[in-house]
Amino acid sequence: MLTEIRIDGLGVISTATAQFHAGLTCLTGETGAGKTMVVTSLHLLGGARADAGRVRQGASRAVVEGRFTVDEVHDSARDEVEKVLESAGAQRDDDGSVIAVRTVGSDGRSRAHLGGRGVPAAVLGDFTAPLLTVHGQNDQLRLQRPEQQLRALDQFAGPSMDGLLRKYQLARRTWLQARDELRERTARSRELALEADRLKYSLDEIDAIAPEPGEDERIVADVRRLSDLDSLRETATAAHEALAGPEDSAGNGSGVMDLLGAARARLDSAEDRALADLAPRLGEAISVVVDVTTELSTYLSDLPSDPGALDSLLNRQAELKTLTRKYAPDIDGVIAWADDARGRLDSLDVSDEALAALAKEVETAAEGVRETAKKLTAARTKAAKKLASAVSAELSGLAMGRAKLEVVVRPLAAAAQDSAPITVDGKDLHAGSAGVDEVEFRLSAHSGAQSLPLSKSASGGELSRVMLALEVVLASSEHGSTMVFDEVDAGVGGRAAVEIGRRLARLARTHQVIVVTHLPQVAAFADTHLVVDKVDDGKGVNSGVHALTTDERVKELARMLAGLDDTETGRAHAEELLETARAEKDTTPAAG
Repeated sequence: MLTEIRIDGLGVISTATAQFHAGLTCLTGETGAGKTMVVTSLHLLGGARADAGRVRQGASRAVVEGRFTVDEVHDSARDEVEKVLESAGAQRDDDGSVIAVRTVGSDGRSRAHLGGRGVPAAVLGDFTAPLLTVHGQNDQLRLQRPEQQLRALDQFAGPSMDGLLRKYQLARRTWLQARDELRERTARSRELALEADRLKYSLDEIDAIAPEPGEDERIVADVRRLSDLDSLRETATAAHEALAGPEDSAGNGSGVMDLLGAARARLDSAEDRALADLAPRLGEAISVVVDVTTELSTYLSDLPSDPGALDSLLNRQAELKTLTRKYAPDIDGVIAWADDARGRLDSLDVSDEALAALAKEVETAAEGVRETAKKLTAARTKAAKKLASAVSAELSGLAMGRAKLEVVVRPLAAAAQDSAPITVDGKDLHAGSAGVDEVEFRLSAHSGAQSLPLSKSASGGELSRVMLALEVVLASSEHGSTMVFDEVDAGVGGRAAVEIGRRLARLARTHQVIVVTHLPQVAAFADTHLVVDKVDDGKGVNSGVHALTTDERVKELARMLAGLDDTETGRAHAEELLETARAEKDTTPAAG
């Protein structure tokens, strides 16, 4: 719910603050006072495009700040809001509310903040989307568009339609991917075959050499060792003989081990305790010498005795270098390239068998699209009858008693160069992202009149009432907890205006409703009445917003009644209007 809004430097408004409450809030004021700027500020909080022309003349920037609470909205909307807040790192205020801010500079630059964090304007829109729905005169025009009518019908159908639509979209995505792959393979079969031949040749070359991971580095080390083989053998042999003695003099006591053994034997036989205690330390030294001697023996035995070993390693190194020159800087990279090439080669199969298998896969996926599309159409056709009946009933209460809305669901024919044609029940249809249907709202103004599309049959006032009737019907499934209407009563008067006020009051039983209106019959139904007034101090026009007391409200309604605010007749008429509205609200059931 929107609880407060502050506006600085926007249009004719220098500084204004407004408090909002549950129920129905009406904003009134003279033409040019700045009522529309309040709606513009809400559009900005909804992430709308910033327009530097809206910045007040002489101001460097316009700032709109809105305070929202989310406890009143239903669970799915609250979950959606919480995800946005968490991803943005936004903080709640001490009372649990969230502050959203949009700044527009006179140079056209825009900034947005959510919960004290700087965010893109789109994130601000993601936050307010589940909380706030703004209906202006442009939204009435959008109601004439087929895609908006389709969206309204799906919303009326409820969560079950959402599930069907997701299944259809998944099936469509699978079908389009398989279809595109088949087209690519078929159209590029010659090119792909050549690429497959190149990959196969390269893989055959790599497989023939059969490199092992890290083999190039190991060969470098082995070649270095073999190049110094004589020197290494001489060093290791000399060290071994020094420790164990020459092989032809074993037992003559010429090696370190023999000398250490003799020394230990003498110490072990000594009667002096100090000498005997040194013997174990010599034992440790003998153990170390034995270990080193053993390792030297192993090292010497591992040294190649084949004089051709170095040549073999050099030949192998040359083979590996032919691969690293072509495919990667090292052998590990060559092996990785080969793995990727095998995967690519598998996907380049353009044999007749492979193409036939892929064509079958495409047809199977297309059948999935057809089946889910049929279910979508059936569900929409069923919901269309209920929606038309419900809206027609609402229209009868909006001084359009004989008007009827017809919701037509029909197949969307594929165009000549359609990007996603599919055959359903023998008809070539366009498989769009929302199905194979198009929806059209048709209105017959009275019984016996021909039903025509809204764009051709509805006047401005009638279109406003159709939209309001639709919103009342959709109230139970509407995502936003706050609904804003900008002059929804344009082109309406008399009894129809009273009925619009009654419907808005009914809608306000389950939603926070904010209405910009010029009709006293509508304003009389408000739970909270705000007025936007302007003051010209000679230096410029400035507008402000304030809530009306009961007496001020009577005066404002009298002014709206053809400027009768200073007459007893006008005040009496206004008081009567207020009393009638109170009585009507007491007997008005909640929407949904």
